[in-house]
Amino acid sequence: MIKITDMTERHIKEVVQIEKVSFPTPWPRQTFEFEILYNELAEYLVALDGRKVVGYGGMWMVLNEAHITNLAVHPQYRGIGIGRMLMLSLMQRAVSLDADRMTLEVRPSNGPARDLYHSLGFMECGLRKGYYQDNNEDAIIMWREKLKGSNPDPY
Repeated sequence: MIKITDMTERHIKEVVQIEKVSFPTPWPRQTFEFEILYNELAEYLVALDGRKVVGYGGMWMVLNEAHITNLAVHPQYRGIGIGRMLMLSLMQRAVSLDADRMTLEVRPSNGPARDLYHSLGFMECGLRKGYYQDNNEDAIIMWREKLKGSNPDPY
């Protein structure tokens, strides 16, 4: 059974391994350490299968907005709803911290992620040209308004 919990230092090694197989320009260990130990705006969660980290997600809380910084699931665990579980948990955490809207960036080429975000009520609202450094791909900016008082999983 998959459990969602707060990311701690003991999870970072496995998080970095997932990061490396998920992204062409992965965050280094030090970035995750800084995020969970020193960044007061940051909230990070992990998905655990027993004691094994199989996914993670994070966000920054800025005033009444939550900004998803990172979300990934281990390739062997993709397609079974862990990304949705992480997103719903981040959305619930954001509401508990008084956020009323949430934003993120996603690659146009990442169809599964875009489908997930659309299914959670996110709308495509803009483009960041050349956002991704590895191939100069644009980023689609997505927003979910009215987090408070609404079902975070509307579909």
